[in-house]
Amino acid sequence: MKKILVTGANGQLGKELRDLASSFLQYEFLFLSREDLPIHQFEFVRNVFASFLPDFCINCAAYTAVDKAEQEAELAQLVNGESVGILAAVSAAHGCRFIHVSTDYVYGGDASEPYAEDSPTAPSSVYGKTKLAGEVEAIKNDSLSVIIRTSWVYSYYGNNFVKTMMRLMKDRKEISVVNDQKGSPTLAADLATFILHIIGQSQWHPGIYNYSNDGEITWYDFALEIKRLIAADCFVHPIPSSAYPTPAKRPAYSVLDKQKIKRVFGVNPESWKGSLEKCISQLLKD
Repeated sequence: MKKILVTGANGQLGKELRDLASSFLQYEFLFLSREDLPIHQFEFVRNVFASFLPDFCINCAAYTAVDKAEQEAELAQLVNGESVGILAAVSAAHGCRFIHVSTDYVYGGDASEPYAEDSPTAPSSVYGKTKLAGEVEAIKNDSLSVIIRTSWVYSYYGNNFVKTMMRLMKDRKEISVVNDQKGSPTLAADLATFILHIIGQSQWHPGIYNYSNDGEITWYDFALEIKRLIAADCFVHPIPSSAYPTPAKRPAYSVLDKQKIKRVFGVNPESWKGSLEKCISQLLKD
């Protein structure tokens, strides 16, 4: 039986992978949280690998506080950069296939058409720079790494834009949402399914891949669809990013081109609306 080690198991993606595990009984999973596996400690990581002997390692661990990273650059670099190199190196030493989750923030954010995997990288935030450093470390320490760049991740679990909007729309009569940042949302459950699809392939295809749900929207568009699905009375105002300043600069445009995953893995991501409907339907049951 093949073994899969999942780091950062208490995050949105980690929990979605945990939910899927019961449908993939051909694998033995080991889910480790940040507390269970401090990925910046080389000896600790090496001992876990020596004990469990995973065939695949899915790295969901990350420093994701985008604004806070501007003040905690060293910590962000340790988690998003150096630790990825450790995981990749130990994976390579054990013949374990390494999958690392990255972000649209590695791109410059000033394009006018979707970013392909070979588009130039030019991160403008500490978060983006440290995530790019992690990609470099992964490939340097394990040339067979698979890196998945994703965007606007949300889930039934954790804190995210969808859940925040649902709460605000319930509590307030009006809210404001930026309307000049374009991207593609990603339902974490869909991303988790895609990762296990990669693992299930008969051939391993190392490299960098973009993955998100299909479509191109602004955060304002996203909010309007959430409002429609929950039948909220709250009025949503479109505002420019300049009206909502943040410590870290957000990409104005970060739509991901997904032709490569369609070609290599035969995967056609679901539309962002379909996935959002699934997630909100689940959330409304609670």
